[in-house]
Amino acid sequence: MGNLAALLIRLVLGGLMTGHGAQKLFGSFRGPGIEGTAEMMENLDLEPAKPWAFMAGLTEFGGGVLTLLGFLNPVGPLGVISSMAMATTQAHTVKPIWVTEGGAELPVTNIAAATALILSGPGRWSLDRAFGLRLPAWLAPLGLVLILLTVMYAGSGSDEQEEAEDAAGDEA
Repeated sequence: MGNLAALLIRLVLGGLMTGHGAQKLFGSFRGPGIEGTAEMMENLDLEPAKPWAFMAGLTEFGGGVLTLLGFLNPVGPLGVISSMAMATTQAHTVKPIWVTEGGAELPVTNIAAATALILSGPGRWSLDRAFGLRLPAWLAPLGLVLILLTVMYAGSGSDEQEEAEDAAGDEA
């Protein structure tokens, strides 16, 4: 049953994240494309916006594809976690948790599912198993540390922007 559960989570999470990333990168499924995503990044005070937009789309699309296929685990779920951690902290942080309030309910759920795949592995019906691949165990904790540092870096930029705006307001 564990293998079937891993397959189900991989197909749903990986498929939806692939589509979500395709919206950002290519404008698929009525998505904003890279230019619209860059505008969204600017609105979140993530500068320079275009590289942040590309990384958001790449981690969602690439992480989704790798998760869907069960290939190079834990790289795919780490991509999902990175994108969803940024969404949680940059776009949803000041709102109540529920999606109906614009909160982080969905990104947090995606993080939980991706974490479960890191902990359990991609399962029997995966490309990793078919090719006999097993990445080193230290890769997941290292990836999580890099994600944490990136999220902290992104948050520090918006703090600096707020301080500059506050200082400008004090001078006026």
